[in-house]
Amino acid sequence: MRFAYQVVGQGSFDLVFVPGFISNLDLHWEDEGYSRLLKRLSAFSRLILFDKRGTGLSDRVDSHHLPSLEARMDDVRAVMDAAGSGRAALLGASEGAPMAMLFAATYPERTRALVLHGGYAHFHKWVMPPERLETFIETAETSWGTGATLPNFAPGRLDDAHFIQWWARFERLSASPTAAAALARMDAGIDVRSILRTIGAPTLLIHRRNDVRVDPEASRFLARKIQGARLVEIPGRDHPVWTGDVDRVADLIEEFLTGQPAVADTERVLAALLATRIYDTAKLGDRMWRERSQRFHETWRLLVGRHGGRVAGMHGELMIARFDGPARAIRCAAALREAAQQIGVASAQGAHVGEIELRGQPVGLTARVTMQLATHAGRGDIIASRLVAELAVGSGLHFVDAGRVSLDELGEPLPVVQATSEQHLEPACRPKARPVELTARESEVVSLIADGKSNAAIAAELKLSEHTVKRHVANILLKLDLPSRAAAAAFSARHAGPDGP
Repeated sequence: MRFAYQVVGQGSFDLVFVPGFISNLDLHWEDEGYSRLLKRLSAFSRLILFDKRGTGLSDRVDSHHLPSLEARMDDVRAVMDAAGSGRAALLGASEGAPMAMLFAATYPERTRALVLHGGYAHFHKWVMPPERLETFIETAETSWGTGATLPNFAPGRLDDAHFIQWWARFERLSASPTAAAALARMDAGIDVRSILRTIGAPTLLIHRRNDVRVDPEASRFLARKIQGARLVEIPGRDHPVWTGDVDRVADLIEEFLTGQPAVADTERVLAALLATRIYDTAKLGDRMWRERSQRFHETWRLLVGRHGGRVAGMHGELMIARFDGPARAIRCAAALREAAQQIGVASAQGAHVGEIELRGQPVGLTARVTMQLATHAGRGDIIASRLVAELAVGSGLHFVDAGRVSLDELGEPLPVVQATSEQHLEPACRPKARPVELTARESEVVSLIADGKSNAAIAAELKLSEHTVKRHVANILLKLDLPSRAAAAAFSARHAGPDGP
């Protein structure tokens, strides 16, 4: 049996992350929450990551001869040996928690401490009864790879199109449908209640109060049975350790393992926030609206990154991005306005500057004012507080006075300005056109992608193999420096001429 593992960071002690149901070492770094958590943990430890047997980049398991929990627990020891770790703290998340507990009881001399997030000792009692398990397995066998399991793990992310797409890839690249069903059956046999009193390692339990997958009573039981264990319940419904307030989780882990409270370099910073919303002005059908909305969300993430910003999350229909300076925020807003027009939706945006918390999603007065400005803005408008214009002096950007806006958060009307049309912005503000050298066949493929056709449908229309179409799609994304098919569709729409892109 071969296991894939990574070692990140150069801290003074080792921390082994025992993952939950599925994992993939490559994909972890593509999700903002997951990568944020791993970076935080590796900042104070030598972090050892691995894919459990049957998942990710590790060897698959025989669905007819499932390994015992003891065998999977010993996989932790094998990874530690390979990584040159004699003694380590263990972070067990979800299904990884029973493995971590069994390891701590079996190898106390190799266990420095134990951190369990969303853990449990008995699957059927605290995760799901047999009848619900069979329904979950049926979903896995029939819809695996589509993101259909997301409501079982993170229902709070169901309105995040980018995360849904990532989750579907996470399913596909972490396990096959058969392997996913086998893993679920393996987990159903978990019962480590009898070994809890033998655990002597210092133990921290973290559980979200409204965890959708694992009943919080599971960690309360562990707190009663593991000698000296400390339980911290935090707000939240989504189950994975790398969703929700990952900084809060990382702070708890760091303080527990190092004995020192986690301290950010600075707690509050001055930043420019940009809130963007789109809406349907052409009375599109539900399906076309969903497709265009998804395309815009992909483009939004791409353009925020290109303008030096950081995606800060969603607040209802509002997309929030954070920038180090107001000029970058306004230039990004101009690019987003143009992209929305090309995709066929209407945009409205608000920008404001103020202090925000360094960690987590922006909250507080600055965020609320920014969001209200976006709500106040009309179709195609970029409304900003006058402070944005004052701080952008010398940038070449142009604004016109837009009067004052009464906002719920302020005692008096806020002076606001409107960023003028694209042609009045300095040339450097516009998205730079890149030379695109697609072959004739690639141009055909990207046009069909823009029409919403799948690889199979494109293969049938162009009389190619599906493998060849996949190769063309990969080449297109590489040449255009785009992250996904949706972004390629948006590119095609922006650059379509009389004869196609």
